[in-house]
Amino acid sequence: MTSFEATVDGLMGGLRADLERLAAIPSIAFPGFPAAPVEQAHDLVAGLLRDAGVPRVERLDLPGTAPVVYGEIPAPVTGAPTVLLYAHYDVQPPGDEALWASPPFEPTPVEGGLRARGIADDKGNVIAHLGMVRAFAGRPPVGVKIVIEGQEEYGSVFDDYPPTDPERFACDAMVIADLGNLRPGTPTLTTGLRGACELVVEVRTLDEPRHSGGFGGAAPDALLVLLKALATLHDVHGDVAVAGLRREDWSGTTYTEEEFRALAGVREGMPLMGSGSLGERLWSGPAITVIGLDAPSVDHGASAVVPYARAKLNLRFHPRQDPKEAQAALVAHLRSLKPFGVPLTVTPGDSGPGYEAATGGPAYRAARAALKEAWGTDASYVASGGSIPLVNGLAAAVPDAEVLLFGAQDGMCNLHAPNERVLFSELRNTVVALCAFVREYAAGFRTEGGAV
Repeated sequence: MTSFEATVDGLMGGLRADLERLAAIPSIAFPGFPAAPVEQAHDLVAGLLRDAGVPRVERLDLPGTAPVVYGEIPAPVTGAPTVLLYAHYDVQPPGDEALWASPPFEPTPVEGGLRARGIADDKGNVIAHLGMVRAFAGRPPVGVKIVIEGQEEYGSVFDDYPPTDPERFACDAMVIADLGNLRPGTPTLTTGLRGACELVVEVRTLDEPRHSGGFGGAAPDALLVLLKALATLHDVHGDVAVAGLRREDWSGTTYTEEEFRALAGVREGMPLMGSGSLGERLWSGPAITVIGLDAPSVDHGASAVVPYARAKLNLRFHPRQDPKEAQAALVAHLRSLKPFGVPLTVTPGDSGPGYEAATGGPAYRAARAALKEAWGTDASYVASGGSIPLVNGLAAAVPDAEVLLFGAQDGMCNLHAPNERVLFSELRNTVVALCAFVREYAAGFRTEGGAV
């Protein structure tokens, strides 16, 4: 057992208690939810960092967003590297509380861990950063900057703020703890994030509905037009069939098909969509999802030709593809169609870039050693189909810093879903890994003469 393991094991009781306090706060930074719990969570996180020995803890207020907790620990010696630690204290809304096995903001024991909304995404990772600071009694062997955001889930102007204040975020490496391991017990470094964009496609063919018996067969049906257009987005295998969207082989680790089926809740007998490896379909290739459809409901459908229909599409694209290029490819595909001779109206929406990390530097070498020390096995490389917009803002503010993505979540934790949970084993090992990382990084930085 390493000294870090013994130290962290001694801290786990207090870290669990603090996690329960934080997870009990319904810090939902979405419109329509009260602001007071968000402020309460901010104040608790700031207080915990101060009590852990962080000498500078500030509140960063930006227009229209929840406050950011910012902390600094100066480097212990001249020439030591600085590491930025990121997480967020806000959470997703709980959704239908009837689907929860216990109230979402009453942290409840489960086998090996705790259940609550936001306890994995991302309050467990907030506590992991706190645990590293406590393990070193507030004096780690590197300089530390701590950024704990308060409106990550809904999105805010903070995503674009770092490049406007680069000195505040200046560092040699950053640990973005808003994700975690592929599965419990498998140390994982996420090296890529797919980009995302949305658009709306709509069809209007008639002034108003017309009797299907008197007009059906000749009057253009808007819903049939839209469905025919949507059917062109994928080929017979379920692969995206839009020209210009980047797709590559995936060489890292992926879920097994059995794991993925269980995680996605795929019903027995249902095939998976697409071809190629799961990593290619989920991370290094595009995905198009119809996330909304305006059309008459089945229960209230009249015997009439539909005059208007609309769909909202979500596109996920390769981490290195330009978001404007990806969105333009999908827009061009749809605008080129005229199902039954009817043109489509296509309106582009929001878009955000993906991210792919360089993995050959000293911080990655230190991280690989640290994760192996904590979990006892070599780290796997994966990507994520989701996006973390702030990563690109931080990378733009500090372009020479190495960006590492790991944390205390795991692929089975039910983030954004009912009965979200975090495992104590993953939290404990993440704290050990953070401790080992700053030790290894500081030592390697000295050896290599401070070159990053």
